Amino acid sequence: MQDIAAEMNLSETAFVVPRASGDYDLRWFTPTTEVNLCGHATLASAHVVGTPAVFHTRSGPLGCESGAPRILMDFPASPIQEEALPLVPPWLPEPAWTGLAGEDWLVELPSADEVVDLEAAPSDVSALGRRALIVTARGSAGSGYDIVSRFFAPNAGIPEDPVTGSAHCALAPYWGPRLGIEELIGYQASRRGASCT
Repeated sequence: MQDIAAEMNLSETAFVVPRASGDYDLRWFTPTTEVNLCGHATLASAHVVGTPAVFHTRSGPLGCESGAPRILMDFPASPIQEEALPLVPPWLPEPAWTGLAGEDWLVELPSADEVVDLEAAPSDVSALGRRALIVTARGSAGSGYDIVSRFFAPNAGIPEDPVTGSAHCALAPYWGPRLGIEELIGYQASRRGASCT
């Protein structure tokens, strides 16, 4: 599976195996490593096998059901804990907050524009010593988005992931209490860009 994922050279490649029970085993691989969770590859898998579907994964069982015209996915929340970055790279604006979200650094910047305009050096992100760096801020007034984010994971073979559903397992519990809302509309500001609810 790892060799196939390396050949595909996508952020993540999903592998689905049916179980006798009607559920599925699901694994995800970047070009260089197996990961514990991938939102969009799960979404694609549910689209292919149909819903409802239950996937057994390294993150536990993940349920997907039809919410026409969408597929609704039940994902676990990542624990968040405040912690200082070991170093602040020169290209990173002064953070409003830093901490850990599972295997990843989570950094809040003061503005959405700073997230959008960020040019992260992969070697500097790698030097932070974690799997990935999630950078986020409140959405700009009038943008229609509660939050914006970017996801850099060079230590997992992904300089910048264009769309990262699994990052919202950390972003939702981080931002929900701060904004006082239970349903977030987020925008991932990669070059490709995408929204996530």
